[in-house]
This record gives sequence, C-alpha cells and structure tokens, in this order.
Amino acid sequence: MLHYAVVFFVIALVAALFGFGGIAAGAADIAQVLFIVFVVMALVAFFVGLSRRR
Repeated sequence: MLHYAVVFFVIALVAALFGFGGIAAGAADIAQVLFIVFVVMALVAFFVGLSRRR
C-alpha cells in the first residue's frame, strides 16, 4: 500500500513538472488516500499484535 502511495506521489510530481495540473492533483489525491489507508492498517496491525501477546 505504501509502495503505491509513493508511486502516485512521484507521478504527481512528474505531472506537475510538465504542467499537467489536473493529472497532478488527481495523482496527489490518490497518493494521500492510499497513505492514510496504509497508516490506519498499520495501526490496526500494531494494536492487534499487542493484544495477542497478552
């Protein structure tokens, strides 16, 4: 998940560099959503791992 977020972020940077503002904004939005999903899933996995140790 984090890999895809980074890929979309790089796509957004390249698109912005070449002047494609709409594509850059869309790719940046997708990267942001994927990063948030990654963080939520990582936190859930962390807390599940803590609860199983007890």
